[in-house]
Amino acid sequence: MYADLYIRNGRIVTENSTFIGGIVIREGKISQLVQGTPEIEATETIDATGLVVLPGVVNPHVHFSEPRPDPYEGFLTGTMAAAAGGVTTVIEMPLNAVPPTINREHLQNKQAVVEKTAVVDVGLWGGLVNNNLADLPDLEAGGVLALKSFMSDAGPDFARSDDDIVFAGLQFAAEHQLPVGVHCENEYITRSLKENLQQSGRKDLAAWPESRPPFQELEAIDRAIHLAKASGGQLHIVHISQGDGIRKTAQAKLDGVKVSNETCPQYLLLDLEDYLRIGPTAKCAPAIRPREIVEDLWDCVLAGQVDVIACDHSPCPIEQKEGVADDVWRIWGGISGVQTLLPAILTEGVHRRGLSLSLLVKMMSSNPARIFGLYPQKGALLPGSDADIVLVDLDKSWTLQAETLLYLHKHSAFVGFDFKGEVVQTLVRGQTVWKEGKITAVPGSGKLLKR
Repeated sequence: MYADLYIRNGRIVTENSTFIGGIVIREGKISQLVQGTPEIEATETIDATGLVVLPGVVNPHVHFSEPRPDPYEGFLTGTMAAAAGGVTTVIEMPLNAVPPTINREHLQNKQAVVEKTAVVDVGLWGGLVNNNLADLPDLEAGGVLALKSFMSDAGPDFARSDDDIVFAGLQFAAEHQLPVGVHCENEYITRSLKENLQQSGRKDLAAWPESRPPFQELEAIDRAIHLAKASGGQLHIVHISQGDGIRKTAQAKLDGVKVSNETCPQYLLLDLEDYLRIGPTAKCAPAIRPREIVEDLWDCVLAGQVDVIACDHSPCPIEQKEGVADDVWRIWGGISGVQTLLPAILTEGVHRRGLSLSLLVKMMSSNPARIFGLYPQKGALLPGSDADIVLVDLDKSWTLQAETLLYLHKHSAFVGFDFKGEVVQTLVRGQTVWKEGKITAVPGSGKLLKR
């Protein structure tokens, strides 16, 4: 059988099985999985001896901040960093762009940027804010994969959604089979705590987590689940920072609510002491939690209760981190993490805690592809799926240095971390985009994905 590419003699991992074998690729699609090491004629052969072969990571939570007039991370550097980290599909958030992706014109502007610059495949979120319900049909028709809203303040360019807007958005999404992603924090509690701390003169790093305690996140999760149940809409709760939040969504599923959950490496690798030690680059929302909450969250991961591990890549110029380090309220709230998403979970999950590679694939490839309407085109090693594949040296130890980051602004809370598990090669639709430390794709080779 003729093939364009044959990846042979690797440790193939799907969400259901692991075996020594190979993948046959033709015209950008997987045509066959094979066990063992049969001889297959192909234009190109990759010997994956000693390597783990995974479906490319589907990361549904990144901020690439285009278009905007100032120098923030864009789709070129953002997708290059994704490729270096084994991420073959990203779904990009509607805020941080100027203007945000909340209507047809803004969506089309962003789509044009993607088509010119991306080196991995890209889908887009549309925004759900307090004044754009009339724009939702245009966003849905334009191909967004999901809608995103905030229960707490997200800044002046992306208005918070009160409960009536979240409910209306979930109703619309139910009619059009779209998920609604919700940032669950209680605006009124966090605002009051922040104001009290500011009035007392607090602006140190510790003031940030004190203003966003765990209980207020749990209250917002309860509220979002209640609205999802009432509306019949599909709810996706983003970046849950604690096991109690994961368990709430697991129980809601048993009760028939259409809900999925997501957590991030920062809540699995960092604790409160790490945040205080690392400083501004580790500030994010929800805040980093104490060690006992981190361990409890891992219990949920290992029990299979977490649906998605994404990274919430939220970069900024370094001046918005280190330049305002003396005032925590002015520090940008977000962690750059798309390049280290997969290595972080390989290190902390697979090597240190015994997380199975199949469960990793389910949380980081198959489940996100299903939730956002891309499966089995994405997130799977199946005949007919896109040949999005990552080859990993599971036993390679390395230390993250700032100069190896492909981000526009080379900072991350994970700089200096020791990782075990290195991405050797990344393929998108059968084409190598990253190999042995170098980007091999050209800008615009990534594909814009529409639902």
